[in-house]
Amino acid sequence: MRALICVFFLVFFGTCVAQNVFQSGQVDANFFRSNILLHSPDLTQLITGHPEGALISYSVKTDGNEDWESLYNYPDYGGYFLYQDFKNPILGKNYAIGVHYNFYFLKRHLMLNVAQGIAMTTNPYDKVSNPKNSAFGSKIMANIDFGLSYKKENIFNKFGIQAGFIYTHFSMGRTKSPNSGINTYGLNVGLNYNLGETKFKVIDTTNMPTMKFTEPVKLNIVFRGGVNESPIIGSGQEPFYHFGFYVDKRLNRKSAIQIGTELFLTTSFKEYLKFQAIAYPETGVTQSTDYKRLGIFIGHELFINRISVETQIGYYAYRPFKLDDVVYERVGVKYYITPKIFTGLAVKTHGFLAEALEFGIGVRL
Repeated sequence: MRALICVFFLVFFGTCVAQNVFQSGQVDANFFRSNILLHSPDLTQLITGHPEGALISYSVKTDGNEDWESLYNYPDYGGYFLYQDFKNPILGKNYAIGVHYNFYFLKRHLMLNVAQGIAMTTNPYDKVSNPKNSAFGSKIMANIDFGLSYKKENIFNKFGIQAGFIYTHFSMGRTKSPNSGINTYGLNVGLNYNLGETKFKVIDTTNMPTMKFTEPVKLNIVFRGGVNESPIIGSGQEPFYHFGFYVDKRLNRKSAIQIGTELFLTTSFKEYLKFQAIAYPETGVTQSTDYKRLGIFIGHELFINRISVETQIGYYAYRPFKLDDVVYERVGVKYYITPKIFTGLAVKTHGFLAEALEFGIGVRL
């Protein structure tokens, strides 16, 4: 995980230096106050106040130099640092770093922020010193944030303001139990400062020829893997293997729809099946119950240059062992190394409860 954090910083700052973007960027500082979403009964004892925090980000402004920039109304991209105090000694405080995109609407006054990164908590679960923390079983976890704000730039000497709504999510993808995760929603207010010119400028594309975008149906094969732990605390991390096969159809330059199937081999279920068979025989689970699951899903992929955002919803067509809901979801980010080879990071969930933090690699034929 430390190596992953180092890679993130090297890639991000290396890109910034290579493109000389520190001369045309913007710095934002936001402060927020929020509420914890009660998505699990285990969290009741942990909600004792209104979490507060700060979100500091650096954004690079796009100007239409690349085709995809004008398609998305010239978004910003960059990195962020987030601090959140949950106002509860059991939960402690969280710190996160990551990357983000800002998308603009209504003459660039309405801003949608989408961010994903890696977080660290100051007070994870410990069976001796912190046994009541059912939210964070590990010190390191994933972080996803969404924001919707009204933004006004360059009000006074390159300073501007923004205010709106913010949603934060912290989860380990059940890499270690317990793992109910934390979701918060609230209000934010902040300042922005332009490092470059105050007037927003873009490359004139009115006289450039427009090309119709067409692409045939593509077959995708993807392998996703990682480690997770069964709901039994201390049972140990075991690997999981998820194999996906699906077809996608590009609707336009921005979007594609997907339909497919996938096989889930979650080896941590094996020992949990034995435990259930012995401890709760009335459930009908036996030690010979199959741990494998087969799902069918539909999805959508939003393409932003070489990066894409993937959302899927699926249904277990085969699951002899009924641990989670029959419906599952996946939200992730993919990076296309070449037009045919991609890698990615995704969170597989059942509602607000994460099951797996998936690292994937695949081909699009």
